[in-house]
Amino acid sequence: MTTAQLKETPVADLHRKLGARMVDFAGWNMPVQYKSIVTEHLAVRTKAGLFDVSHMGEFVITGSQAHDFVQHMVANDINKLTKPNMALYTQFVMPTGGTVDDLIVYRRENDFLLVVNASNIEKDWNWLKQYSPKFPDVQMRDISDRTGLLALQGPEAVALFASVVGQTWIKDMPSFTYGEAKIDGVAVSFGRTGYTGEDGFEIFVDSDKTGRIWNTLLEAGQSVGVEPCGLGARDTLRLEAGLPLYGHELDDTTSPLEAGLGWSVKLEKGEFLGREAMQKQAKDGLPKALVCLKSESKALPRQGYPIFDGETQVGAVTSGSQGIFVGYPIACAFVPPALAKVGTTLSVGIRETKVAAQAVKRPFYKRK
Repeated sequence: MTTAQLKETPVADLHRKLGARMVDFAGWNMPVQYKSIVTEHLAVRTKAGLFDVSHMGEFVITGSQAHDFVQHMVANDINKLTKPNMALYTQFVMPTGGTVDDLIVYRRENDFLLVVNASNIEKDWNWLKQYSPKFPDVQMRDISDRTGLLALQGPEAVALFASVVGQTWIKDMPSFTYGEAKIDGVAVSFGRTGYTGEDGFEIFVDSDKTGRIWNTLLEAGQSVGVEPCGLGARDTLRLEAGLPLYGHELDDTTSPLEAGLGWSVKLEKGEFLGREAMQKQAKDGLPKALVCLKSESKALPRQGYPIFDGETQVGAVTSGSQGIFVGYPIACAFVPPALAKVGTTLSVGIRETKVAAQAVKRPFYKRK
């Protein structure tokens, strides 16, 4: 596929001007890195980084049955969103128990905003459309193409964003809440959410204004060492933080329970798509379980590498990388549940060698 055929975010030209290396990601021409993945990863862990994630999808759900519809479609309990301007992490789950996608749901004043993965926008939209006729007073809008999304993440992110907006209340927003404000006269909305294991915000803005906000945040962030960051660092950061990536730790053959996301599945909330299949898994035992592995070698485990218990292959790596901040190679893999217990020693087949790897507590990294 050539670059001309790829979709581009509203700030693609700014990435090129900054010297970003661009790659095809889910049909989008996206920056994978600027200076280096290591530089960007460490900036987010110690200062702050700015990501363009405008390729993500956004759906707005309105109508008198919007609450009931969203509750039916997701595995988490949106009744936990007891008032407007709150958010939660959840999944769309098939009746078979497989995962359609994972997403964040924001309850706003008059609607619900669903933020979905770039690679699944069309699939998720069709999934919602398939079940929406059961809720005749629901209206859906796909606003993905006209919405830019930036992520400002790291220890300096909250103070920096509050100063740029000029509103001190932003510092007091709890995690997984939502707000609206203006930056230089441009309307923005934002969730205190992210995909890096650090504090920060994901910032929604009209597509044609995204470049202005990108430049404003980068310029204001120079004093605290903000770096523009690409998808490479986004992936290494989320892996250290034990966060799943659709197509790796989640897919249509894997339930949220198998992926270790049981905390975000509320089987007791009442009927929802996928509930019966996951109730059966919870009762009968999981077919597989996700394990976090700390490698004993400097060799890097990569997706697809086999996992062994002795001489028997028991699984495969779903994601693997150098743990840039923690200082050792890390991986996630699906194995039989009995082998996923912390302290279990397994091995990863790397080239012609079996490298010892120990099951460790998830996540590899957690901010203080």
